[in-house]
This record gives sequence, structure tokens and C-alpha cells, in this order.
Amino acid sequence: MEETGRVGVRDVARLAGVSPATVSRSLHGATSVSAPTRERVLRAASELGYTLPGAPAPPGSTTTVGVLARFPRQWFFAEAISGVEQVLSAAGFGTLLHNLGTTAGRAQFFATLPVRGRVDGLIVVASAFGDAEIAALDSLEVPITVVGGTLPGRTRVGVDDRAGARTAVRHLVGLGHTDVGLVSFDPDEACGRQTTELRRLGFDDALAEAGLSVRDGCVVSDGADVAAGTRAAERLLSASPLPTAVFAMSDELAFGLVRTLRRAGVDVPGRVSVVGFDDHELAGVSDLTTIAQPVRRQGELAARALLDTLAGSGAGDVELPTRLVVRGTTAPPSGRPGARG
Repeated sequence: MEETGRVGVRDVARLAGVSPATVSRSLHGATSVSAPTRERVLRAASELGYTLPGAPAPPGSTTTVGVLARFPRQWFFAEAISGVEQVLSAAGFGTLLHNLGTTAGRAQFFATLPVRGRVDGLIVVASAFGDAEIAALDSLEVPITVVGGTLPGRTRVGVDDRAGARTAVRHLVGLGHTDVGLVSFDPDEACGRQTTELRRLGFDDALAEAGLSVRDGCVVSDGADVAAGTRAAERLLSASPLPTAVFAMSDELAFGLVRTLRRAGVDVPGRVSVVGFDDHELAGVSDLTTIAQPVRRQGELAARALLDTLAGSGAGDVELPTRLVVRGTTAPPSGRPGARG
């Protein structure tokens, strides 16, 4: 065992000569474990000072889960992490957060794997990985659950991003818009590529259903926050003419987009309708039409799935529903019945 000051279920499993799942079943009193095996596990746990996750920890010991996130201060990530922490804290776990949002930070994490020997499991929040990075995570030999995105062989809790984006654009098309633009996440940002691809596919699906295509210059991408939405609006304003409607891949992008359009004298929704994605806590205050997803709930369920795995129970994927929330940033295009302006 590494000298890390932490004892995990895998340390007990190695000493007892059994699998981590057998350790969890033994400590939970499962009848499927033979008496000699249970006795060997209990003896190993006692020697190492290991306490079952969720039980009161002995003095000087903790139970910790690592959380990997790209932009932990952005609303989606902060909300998901809050859900994770709420469940883990109630079960007696601490969390160890690692920010993978910068190239340098990401490279440093995978070069050193600072969580090795320090966590009993990992929760990955809306991040994707290359083959070498996946191999590095596998080498940690701890359970991993995923909020959004996918990781082969790991439990995922999330939403259908493609369907949500398709619903957003169908709403715009249903209002009569035939010139629909897109404000996208950065498609070259590797850690979030899966979400970007799926939402772009949903955008394309809805246009194809209506026999429409996107006009050159009406798809812009520059990041994921409010500032990126501002830059996207500035680029769209240089298009001639402006699209009559825009789908933004997040509410934060939509906030920057709407603010900048209005400051430029463009009425929203009279001249341009805007739909976001997330139902950010400020979406209602901003009167933003959006696709709502239960972000905190995803974090909670991912944490519970990880606890179940640590306890030896199987945990399957969970897909939660999204829904369209119609507010004041969408309307029929100018000149159509019901249009503003």
C-alpha cells in the first residue's frame, strides 16, 4: 500500500486477497459472502484501520471522492458539483476538486495523477478524454461515474443533448423562422467535444426536418461563457443580414448574445429570437426561453451511483428529461402574425 495516509477499499481487497466488491459486500453483511472470506476481510480492514464508506470514520481518517471538472466556477459545473457534494457530505465523504479547464492544468493532472491513493472514487463532470487519458484514469483502479458526456464502461448520469437542441430549434421553426443561426461551444475544445457535437447534431436535425439549411456566417463559436456570447453577437452583427433566430448552446452564451444585440439596437425577440440551454438560475430573471435540464439532480444521482458502486451494488446509466421553457426571448419573425416590432 502506498504511504498516503489514506486507506481505501482496494487496499483492504489487496490485503485480503479478494475483489473490492467482495470487500464492500462483506462489510455490508451480504449473505453471498462465505464466513471465512468475511472473516479475512474484516481482519484486513481492522489491520488497516479502514471504515466502511458512510459509517463514522475513526479519528484521523477520511473518505474522499475526487471530482474532475472543466470550469467549476461556471453555473452548470458549480450546480452539478453542489449536488455531488450534498450527497457525499451526507454519507460522510469529503470531495477533492480538480480543475481541468486549462491546457496546463489538464496536462499536469494527467502527468502526475495527484488523486492516486487519495480517493475511493471519481466523479467526472461534463468532460471528455482521449485514449491516453482514459488509460490513465483506468490505472487508478477506482470506480468512476460521469455527469454528462460519456466514458466507456462507466456509469453515466445526464440528458439527451441532441434531443434537447432539436426541441429548441423546432420551437424556433414552429414560430415561422427559416433563417436560424447557432452560437456554439468551441468544437476544438477537446474536453467538451461530445456535448458540442450532440447539440450541433440536434440543431442540424431540426433544420433538416423543416427542409432548411444554415446560412454561411450564421454559425459562430468562441467558448462557453457570457463573454463568448458577447463575441458571438459581435460576429453575427457583421453578417448580412442577421438571422431572425439563434439557438445558443448554453444560457450563459445566450445572456451575452441577448445583451449585446439589444445594446446594438436589435430588438429581442422582435428582430431576433433567442433560445438557450440549461435553465440557468438567472434565466427566469432574464426572461430567456431555454431548454431546462435538472443539473443539480444529475450531480446528486452521480454521487449516489458512485456510493452504490463502492458498496458493491450495480449502478446503471440514468438519462433525465429536458423540457422547453418558453419565456420572452422568442416570437414569430417580424411581419408574421403575433410578431413584435
